Amino acid sequence: MTTDRPESLSLKSLILTPAVITLAVTILRLIGELQGWSPRFFSRAAGGAGAIVGIVWLVPVFGIYFAWKLAKAGATPGAGRVIGHGVLAFGLMVLTIVVVSKTIANQQAQFGVYLLASIIAAAISYRGWPALGRVLLAYGLAARVPVALVMLAAIFANWGTHYDVAPPNLPEMAPLQKWFMIGFIPQMFLWIPFTIYLGAVFGGLALLAARRRREAPTAGTPGFA
Repeated sequence: MTTDRPESLSLKSLILTPAVITLAVTILRLIGELQGWSPRFFSRAAGGAGAIVGIVWLVPVFGIYFAWKLAKAGATPGAGRVIGHGVLAFGLMVLTIVVVSKTIANQQAQFGVYLLASIIAAAISYRGWPALGRVLLAYGLAARVPVALVMLAAIFANWGTHYDVAPPNLPEMAPLQKWFMIGFIPQMFLWIPFTIYLGAVFGGLALLAARRRREAPTAGTPGFA
């Protein structure tokens, strides 16, 4: 088995369709918020409030998709290794959030620790299957750069969407500084790592399911009970 991405699979070919779909969802989300559509689907609250229409829900889907495409090309490590690294990374983030929320009162300090833990988590997950990690990193950039640009426009135009609404207790600041703090940094250093480690967990699960399906005995076949 090999863990390297075959040369026949370019990053562009792997992420093009998912990137277009993700961009379409981003545009739909923006239109829905600007038009005041149902908050359940298009919430304007800071952070998005888990609205049904959002690109975050695409991460598991495309994690599975990318793993499947790589596996078809033969680029498959052990499923346990991929899942283990992804779960370790996800667990690190959960533990960090719990510990930091109970031990550090300063919001800026909390944010700094979250950023550091997020980058470490992405690195851990990446090592589980570098081929998948590269694809998820590229997809994460393709997904999150447009969001950061939308946030830039929303903040300067004060659209009142979740793209420009600041989190509670954020001090007043100039639009560009506000975008840097709630747009650029989180999109690049929180959401892209999130894409890598969550996508890896689901990619590993897809590998595991595919291998169990291949190894399952065929009913009625001699030698299989």
